[in-house]
Amino acid sequence: MIIWTDYLKLSEERYFDTATQRMVAIGRHGNRLVMVPYEQEHDTLTPITIHATTRQQVNFRLRTGRFRP
Repeated sequence: MIIWTDYLKLSEERYFDTATQRMVAIGRHGNRLVMVPYEQEHDTLTPITIHATTRQQVNFRLRTGRFRP
């Protein structure tokens, strides 16, 4: 059984990663900020992996154009 956390289902912080050509959801998992790259086809979200990240890393990727809103 898979339990989807709110940041993947309802996250308003989503970006397109120009390096991987995938969508990315950013959210909190416990006290950690995580990034979940995923693929979306119709109504199906398929998470690829999960990475702990920092706000600094997210902001850097936005500034450099790697992440696009």
